[in-house]
Parts: sequence; structure tokens; C-alpha cells
Amino acid sequence: MKRISFYLLSGVMFFASCTKVDNQKPATINGEAVAIASPLQGRTCGSMEVLQANLAADPGLRKRMDDIENFTSRIMASPDAARLLADGTIEIPVVVNVLYSSAAENISDAQINSQITVLNADFKAMNSDYGNTPTLFQSVLSGNVGVSFVLDKIIRKATTKASWRTDDAMKKSKRGGIDPTNPTTELNLWSCNLSGGILGYAQFPGGSTATDGVVIDNNAFGNTGTVTAPYDKGRTATHEVGHWMNLRHIWGDANCGSDLVNDTPTHNAANFGCPAYPHYSTCTGTPVEMTMNYMDYTDDACMYMFSAGQKTRMQAVFATGGPRAGFRVL
Repeated sequence: MKRISFYLLSGVMFFASCTKVDNQKPATINGEAVAIASPLQGRTCGSMEVLQANLAADPGLRKRMDDIENFTSRIMASPDAARLLADGTIEIPVVVNVLYSSAAENISDAQINSQITVLNADFKAMNSDYGNTPTLFQSVLSGNVGVSFVLDKIIRKATTKASWRTDDAMKKSKRGGIDPTNPTTELNLWSCNLSGGILGYAQFPGGSTATDGVVIDNNAFGNTGTVTAPYDKGRTATHEVGHWMNLRHIWGDANCGSDLVNDTPTHNAANFGCPAYPHYSTCTGTPVEMTMNYMDYTDDACMYMFSAGQKTRMQAVFATGGPRAGFRVL
């Protein structure tokens, strides 16, 4: 398994925030501006900046994440110890919180339902482009991850706030947002207009329940309505929910870094757009990079699979004693 200490791993972070390149306000953490690299094309993250800010704000976070990582390692070493049975499915009720200052930001029920449909297709390996996976990676395909997303409710709130930053204000009613609903037993998604070109960000297991969930820009939510290319197929949520289930970026947020999964190739860095296959890494062994993995930064149309190792890692969070064990097996 590709493993590295929490203290050295740049990819182990409390939040991951994915950005779209534009000329909006700079990204912020707890109200402070952070430096986020602007690629020539595609998504990017301020992962380490966010991690450092939250480690400073929450002295217990480091130990909680270390404990979760140790638990995950044990489950991955013995997958049959997971609570998820071979013939079972984890049901994930979803609450969608819509914050809007214009009619366009008040995304429709149809757009919201399209996102639930995409999540179910992607995590069940029923997406139409799953079969595009190159032969080289066919032996490590995840198959059905074993989770089912069910829309529980939609909560809408009009606001005079034109845009939202990565300071979790959208998750707090006292700051004009919407408090999460039952965060230990339901996945909360927030749709809003994110500033700084942010596409979305997720809270990893181990964070406060008061801010648990995933935030998605309203123009990247689902695959119909207000979505805009190249983020118009609902894969921003697939990527961010992957983080919510404890997946790291495939390049480990470092040159030739580790994503803590042993069946994903070592990447030099994030990939953007739609790289031609095969795309070789210059890391040890010069492996072909898995650019079509949901945890890379390619465009929505060019990411369409998880690996078997990522599946086991995601299932571990739902195991008895795991950080998301409150979700039930059907």
C-alpha cells in the first residue's frame, strides 16, 4: 500500500476545494485570503492552505484524522471486517441546501435530481462512460462501491449574499446560511454561488458535525439546468463526495505523492482537461497515469472510474467503529 505519515502527507487535509479558473474574488479560509495556483486550464485546490488553517483552529483535528487513518488501514488490510456486506448497500440520505440571490441560483428540482442520478450511476459503476476505462486498468476497476444516494429533502433559502467563500458560512444559519440536517446520518450538500472560481469543497471524516458535508457551485451541480461546460456532468459532486468518504487526490497533493491506495499509479501532479492516453508519469517506474479517475482534476467528460482500492477505502468509513458508521445497511 502507498502509505506515508500524516505529518508528511500533503494530501491529508480537512477540506479539499476545487476551483474553476475565472476572475472572481480570491479564495479565502476563515476570512483570510489564500494563495491558490491558477492552472492554464481546469480545476485546482488550496488543500494544504486549508489544512493548515483548520489544524491551527482545531488542535484535536490532527489526532482524529490520524486515528481514522489507522482504522482505515486496518479495514483495508482485512476488507471482510467492514460492516458493508457483500450483498448489502449503504443508504445515504441526502439533504440539498440551496442558497440563492437570483432566480438562476435557485436551481430546479430537476437539476437537483440529476445530481442524485449522477452520484448513483458513478458510485454504482453504471455510468455510460465506465466502459471507456483502458484495458490496462480493467483489472483494478472498483465495480459497484455499494452506496445508494436517496434524496431526502430540499431546503431553500433566499439571501442577499451575492457569493460565498470557503469559510463555511453557507453551513451556518447565524451567518446567513443553512445549518446541516442530521449530519451523522445524512449527507448534506450545499448549492450556492462560490467565489474565487471555486467549484466545490468537501469535509473529510474527522471534522466537526456542525460543518460536515459537501459544497458545490450552483453552475456545477448536476448535469442539466444552470451547469456550464466543462463541469456539466455532475462529476464535481462525485469528486467531492469521494473526499467526504476519505479519498485523497490521486497525485497525493505532492510531486509523486501518495493517495494511500495501492492500486492507483503514482502521478507527478494533477491532470487537467482531457489528457491523451497513455499519459506517462516520470515517477519511479514511469507508470501510465490513471487520468480518468474521479480523484484527478480532469474535465467532467474525462473522469469516469474509481479503483478497487479506493472502493475499499470508501467502504471503511462505514464500517462498525468507522467515522460514518451512522449510515445504515439496506
